[in-house]
Formats: sequence, structure tokens, C-alpha cells
Amino acid sequence: MTTDKRGLTYSDAGVDIAAGNALVERIKPHAARTARPGTMDALGGFGALFDPRAAGFADPVLVAATDGVGTKLRVAIESAAAGLGGLDGVGIDLVAMCVNDLVCQGAEPLFFLDYFATGKLDVAEAEIVVSGIAEGCASAGCALIGGETAEMPGMYAKGDFDLAGFAVGAMERGGALPRDVAAGDVLLGLASDGLHSNGFSLVRRVVERAGLGWDAAAPFADGPLGPALLTPTRLYVRAVLDAMRAGGLHAAAHITGGGLTENLPRVLPDGMGARIDLGAWRLPPVFTWLGEAGGLDEAELLRTFNAGIGMVLVVAPEVAEVRAAELTAAGETVVRLGHVEAGQGVSYEGRLA
Repeated sequence: MTTDKRGLTYSDAGVDIAAGNALVERIKPHAARTARPGTMDALGGFGALFDPRAAGFADPVLVAATDGVGTKLRVAIESAAAGLGGLDGVGIDLVAMCVNDLVCQGAEPLFFLDYFATGKLDVAEAEIVVSGIAEGCASAGCALIGGETAEMPGMYAKGDFDLAGFAVGAMERGGALPRDVAAGDVLLGLASDGLHSNGFSLVRRVVERAGLGWDAAAPFADGPLGPALLTPTRLYVRAVLDAMRAGGLHAAAHITGGGLTENLPRVLPDGMGARIDLGAWRLPPVFTWLGEAGGLDEAELLRTFNAGIGMVLVVAPEVAEVRAAELTAAGETVVRLGHVEAGQGVSYEGRLA
């Protein structure tokens, strides 16, 4: 039984208010570089304001999306603890997982808020993460206008943290995707930058089965395994918005958990399916290695990972060639995957190679 009669403080309970305030001050410059038309105030208020009319919308419909980074964080945390880095990219992942979804609805991302939760706040590490969030926001053209840092002793093991993100976009009324999808529409695939942020629970099992540490040489790339798996999710916002404004874009599908098999049907009307030629692109080495090391069959790979295609655009056949050329000129790697046809779900022909 304790005999210490002194008064307790929040710090005694494991929460450092001063560290939280210090992080807010460090975040402000990162958030400031994401400012865009419509941004109304700085960080620090009880809420964040944004003016859609100042952003150029006459009759806006708001669209919201939320997501996290999943167990990719486990790889990032353990890689960072091993001195390999890895925390800088998860902020980009967080933004990408939200804003890539927004554009599939036909919306332009406007602003973003983050939620960072940890047992004990490490200000320097948290700043690295938030700096990545700001980088993702700047690349997507949306403003980082607020967020929450929660220090919760007893909820997380030492060194652990979790992330969630919340993005809001807008479209002019009547501009929602998908629309006018029809048989004969062409499927244009935009290449991924690796695993993105899906399937990492399976990735970790494969790595465990292979007996590898995050500092081991990556079997599919130069350098250590941990950083090789942590390549950030590609941001497709500008590419999709440009294609939408150019015309002929009927739908867009962000290829996340569920892969091509589960995500493409989400943007197809009843009675319509997708036919995909698996020989139209080469499987990136990371997926080949996961398939071999994990003994994954082709169907499992296609419904767990993006298999090298991070976004699919459904476009009118008469503009497919032009849109593909424009996307290529803008820096995307474009694959003509197949087409929409009468049916249900996704049908594959050929084999992944």
C-alpha cells in the first residue's frame, strides 16, 4: 500500500500535455504547405473550416472517405526500430487510401484530417509521420486542416501507434461516378507502386514462413526487405481528375483489399461484368515472390493484392486510345486490361506472368 500522499498529475498517468503541444507547433509548417483555395483557418481550433465555394464549386455535393494503413504499420514500426527507416511513407499511405477512393466517386479532394494514437508520444517520430501526411496531401491537392493526437497509456505497447485518416471532397451536383457504363467500355489499368497498403497480414505470414527479418536482403529488389515492402501507395488523384475533365470516363475503381476480383464489380451496373486479359501486363517481382514463397494460387493473389494494377479506369471505347496517351504523358504506366461485357463479376483469360 502506497504512503505517497502527494497529488497526482496527468503526467504521472503517462500523458504528456507539453509533448502534445510541442507536436502541434511542429506540425503547423507541414500543414501550411498544403493550403489551397477554400482553406479558412490554421490548426489549433476545436474544429476546422473550409469553404467549397472559394474552392471553385457552385453547387457542391460533399463526398467523404475514411481509412487507415492496416498492418503495414507493423512492418513500418519494426523496420524503424531496427534502424531501417520506414515511418516517412505511412503518412502518404494514409492520405492515398482515402483520396484515391474519393476520386472514384467523381470528387475532387478538398481537405484531410488525421488521427494519431499512441501509448507514449514520441514527438520526433510523430512529426515524421505527419510530414508524410502533409506530403501526401500536397501531392493530392488537398489541405491538411486538422487532426487529433491521442496519447493513451495502456492501450498500445511501447513504440506502437495507429493511424486513421478522414478526407472530404466535392463535386458539382450531377457529376458522380460511375455513370453510363456500358458493354464495350475499355478498362485502362494504372500501374501500382508495389503492395500499396493491403494484404500485409498475409505478407507478414509469408515473411515469417520464409524465415526472414526486415533487415534481410529483399528477394525481389535491392536493399533490405522491410523498406522494399514499404513503398508508399501511389496517389492517382490528379490522373483521374484530368481524365474525368477530359471526358469519356465512366467509372474508376481503386484496387485495394479484394484486388481486381472484388473492387471492379463495385463500379459496374447490374448485368455487367469485366473481362480481363492477365497477359496484358507483367506481374511485378514483389508479387511473384509472395506467390512463390507463400504458395499462393492465382485466384488468391488476385483477390488479396493489387497484382501491379492500383487503379482501373472505365472509359468509352472511342476515347480509350487518347486517354491512355494522355495518362502516359502525365507519368502513369497504362495497361489496356480488357473491356466491360454483359455478365457478372470479373472473368479472367490467360495467366499472370
